[in-house]
Amino acid sequence: MRYLKKRRRVLGKDIDLHKEDPMSGVANLFDVGLVFIVGLIGALISAFSLLDFLSPETEITMVRKKENAPMEVVTKKGKQIKVEKVTDRKLQGEGTRLGTAYKLRDGRVIYVPGN
Repeated sequence: MRYLKKRRRVLGKDIDLHKEDPMSGVANLFDVGLVFIVGLIGALISAFSLLDFLSPETEITMVRKKENAPMEVVTKKGKQIKVEKVTDRKLQGEGTRLGTAYKLRDGRVIYVPGN
């Protein structure tokens, strides 16, 4: 019996509580997740050039097209943002033709001024 008690004491001294804590691994995974989220947000901001959209000096015009929804034209001048929806409604009144817009296969729209 005496031999078993000594062995337990020796084993008890060798055990480091920090290495055996099961929550330490979860805390490390949480930190890695936060770093990943911050990196993803930074990548999205740079990929979509959102910093230009937030700057008050820039003027931006953007065309958004969602599936089963009307096309929207978003225009930003200074701090004012204006969203206009494009409809299929026929225009009425007087005016002159300014040019033609062509949609390419890759989705880009090219405007060709008329004479």
